[in-house]
Amino acid sequence: MCQLLGMNCNTPTDVTFSFRGFAQRGGHTDQHTDGWGIAFFEGSGSADSDKGLRHFVDHQPACESPVADLIRRYPIKSRNVIAHIRKATQGRVALENCHPFVRELWGRYWVFAHNGDLKDFSPRLHGSFRPVGTTDSERAFCWIMQELAKSHAGVPSLRELSITLRELAAQIAPHGTFNFLMSNGQALWAHASTSLYYVERRHPFTHATLSDEDVSVNFAEQTSPSDRVAVVVTAPLTTNENWTAFAPGELKVFENGALVNA
Repeated sequence: MCQLLGMNCNTPTDVTFSFRGFAQRGGHTDQHTDGWGIAFFEGSGSADSDKGLRHFVDHQPACESPVADLIRRYPIKSRNVIAHIRKATQGRVALENCHPFVRELWGRYWVFAHNGDLKDFSPRLHGSFRPVGTTDSERAFCWIMQELAKSHAGVPSLRELSITLRELAAQIAPHGTFNFLMSNGQALWAHASTSLYYVERRHPFTHATLSDEDVSVNFAEQTSPSDRVAVVVTAPLTTNENWTAFAPGELKVFENGALVNA
């Protein structure tokens, strides 16, 4: 199946190091060759203003894609990033089926990427959220957006959003594997059905070495003592950091580079 990568920070940060290793799994160190994508929220650097979005997708394998090579070399800074490499289970290999998917709600972009395979999940979609492609993932995202819009008249608090997302995820998860990442530029939500891990990087920063490529970085040389970065991924990206596994059925929320109780 697919793999996920998410990053949440308290200050705009580039994801080039993590994405460099992650992209190798798109055909070099793993067989996720059916497309890839990445989305960056951008603004003036605060959660309330990060409404702009850069969104890149390609149906080529990430390890061969010229667009992926651009992302590896171009240090786009963002407080919330979601990336995905695809191993197709439903839907043909095509641009419209590449994650992450994007929709608008309450005047903000929402980004969603899924790892898994949902069987017999055909909810009624009667609002403005409809799939463009043919994946179970985009169908699930449209249903979530529809139900969020029905549940809240306006933008709810982080806690209220998290409660609703937990309830919605619990309704979808019985249909199969449902690991997903979701963000609106204010926070990063991550739900594990089978496999998700996270690491929080903060002062004192240390070296990290990629598991998919012989590359290391000294974060202490690239950060300030106040920086905080949380990274969520399907399988640990580095060999010398303490990654924490999600429990099955668990939804976690990251804000300003840290896990929050919401």
